[in-house]
Amino acid sequence: MVTNKGDDLYYLSGKSPVLIVFLRNFGCMFCKEAMEDIGKIKNEILEKGVEIVLVHMSDFELGEKFLKKFKLDDLRHISDPDTEFYQAFGLMKGNFNQLFGFQNWIRGFDASILKGHGISLPVGDGFQMPGIFLLNGTRIQNSYIHKKISDRPDYLDLCEIEKEGVG
Repeated sequence: MVTNKGDDLYYLSGKSPVLIVFLRNFGCMFCKEAMEDIGKIKNEILEKGVEIVLVHMSDFELGEKFLKKFKLDDLRHISDPDTEFYQAFGLMKGNFNQLFGFQNWIRGFDASILKGHGISLPVGDGFQMPGIFLLNGTRIQNSYIHKKISDRPDYLDLCEIEKEGVG
């Protein structure tokens, strides 16, 4: 897994913890909402000594353009159009309820209409579920696997690093 800046994810996680955020497709209102959420707390995450790496299903060029809209183009990102890395981390395709369930419709109205993220055609696999992992060295320390596409995880909580040998 190599980032847009040529860094290997394994190398990065050996230097400092890495919050790996596997995104939905760029057309998804919840992906746009996640970018807005991360943008608001990016500095807090970085101040904790945690690197943020975004994984998306687009090419690097389109990824740069998308991230620039949210002022996140300074973050490292990984292009995974074939969702190989998603699968390697156990992220599956969504079922009907995960993708189109009632709660998603309610949250979708909020994200697309009230917050202005709109509805767009998928840019990537529209069935792919997102997820988040805190990689510390070779160990996944925290994770969040979305149950629904509309889930809104607490990114700061996921960045809490367990201290070895404490207790």
